[in-house]
Amino acid sequence: MSSRQSSMLGSSQAIRESSISVVACVLIVALGPIQFGFTSGYSSPTQAAIVSDLGLSVSEYSWFGSLSNVGAMVGAIASGQISEYMGRKGSLMIASIPNIIGWLAISFAKDFSFLYMGRLLEGFGVGIISYTVPVYIAEISPQNMRGSLGSVNQLSVTIGILLAYLLGLFVEWRILAVLGILPCTILIPGLFFIPESPRWLAKMGMTEEFETSLQVLRGFDTDISFEVNEIKRAVASSSRRTTIRFPELKQRRYWFPLMVGIGLLILQQLSGINGVLFYSSTIFEDAGVTSSNAATVGVGVVQVIATGVTTWLVDRAGRRLLLIISSAGMTVSLLLVAVSFYVTDSVSDSSSLYNIFSILSVVGVVAMVVTFSLGIGAIPWIIMSEILPVNIKGLAGSIATLANWLFSWVVTMTANLLLTWSTGGTFTIYMLVSAVTVVFVSLYVPETKGRTLEEIQRSFR
Repeated sequence: MSSRQSSMLGSSQAIRESSISVVACVLIVALGPIQFGFTSGYSSPTQAAIVSDLGLSVSEYSWFGSLSNVGAMVGAIASGQISEYMGRKGSLMIASIPNIIGWLAISFAKDFSFLYMGRLLEGFGVGIISYTVPVYIAEISPQNMRGSLGSVNQLSVTIGILLAYLLGLFVEWRILAVLGILPCTILIPGLFFIPESPRWLAKMGMTEEFETSLQVLRGFDTDISFEVNEIKRAVASSSRRTTIRFPELKQRRYWFPLMVGIGLLILQQLSGINGVLFYSSTIFEDAGVTSSNAATVGVGVVQVIATGVTTWLVDRAGRRLLLIISSAGMTVSLLLVAVSFYVTDSVSDSSSLYNIFSILSVVGVVAMVVTFSLGIGAIPWIIMSEILPVNIKGLAGSIATLANWLFSWVVTMTANLLLTWSTGGTFTIYMLVSAVTVVFVSLYVPETKGRTLEEIQRSFR
């Protein structure tokens, strides 16, 4: 055994059993999306205190909230190339550093300049994390567990959001920013105890390390020869032409998975989830819920529970079925919210009809969050990480992640404008997008449950 092999084996002593090894690796990298969620949730409970302490206008604080999306777009552009050249572990290590610096900048901020700088740095790190973690999980997971383990990515995001909401009720905003350092501070040393992605090692020609990594992940008593040969064949096939020319993207093996991956991630954002969550506290207030903070935490709890159910279901029911149920459920929920607002806008505040439809709008929002979490929230990231061919995964993954963050920013920035124009009209637009998603999934999205990554990619040829 070579010294490199023995060092890899030595660093993985704590995770020897097959499923235990993979689950341990996933739990460590899940600290990244927890950081992602904490960043997303931070601006909600801290707005009043930051505006008051630093004398910011509402407009200046709105920029603070949206700058994480801008930073994430830059991080998304870089994520594929960093992940290809530095490896999945190296990429997460790099992403952790700007996150830690960003939280420190916010915690010591005396004016908006440090706030903005910190938010941009956090966003940059989150942009890299949002691509790298689902790809790493897909590449290390056995085919029968890949969906469930891949869903841990979105589950961790929702846990991060909920933690920010909950802790924000009890600690002031500077302390909350310091607490934001913890996920990445724990992630960095944790990365030293998990193996690199075997598929990345195989692609880089590191044969010994590749086989050792796979053996650690599958358990030392497991015969990995079939999986080794599958990965080697896939890598050899994709390595015949390492540079893809633009005309070659017209081949179905490239354009089809690109279209599916990017389409799902764009439709995920255009469904308006960020706009709905942004407006949920106002909807709850209109329905007579006295504490908007408690309502926001309640929505966070619902998201975590529903995403946890997805983690259990995705390898049993399949990706396609859950996506169709999720997007159809969102269509019905958003229709209910839209109709409720059309009615409440046209009747007197004191009428019983107004009270009934105000409650129905709350029911619709909660149902929308539940149905989003059951499929559209987690599965587009799983499918993106499964279907992109290995020789264009870095570039294509960057494009898909960038598209997701760009449309997330668009929805976040336009939600207020649209809601001022027409609340019912806004939810009607989101409802139509969800209906389009049902059609898109039905026509184009393949079922990937129970298939190896190599089998999935061969099916596009």
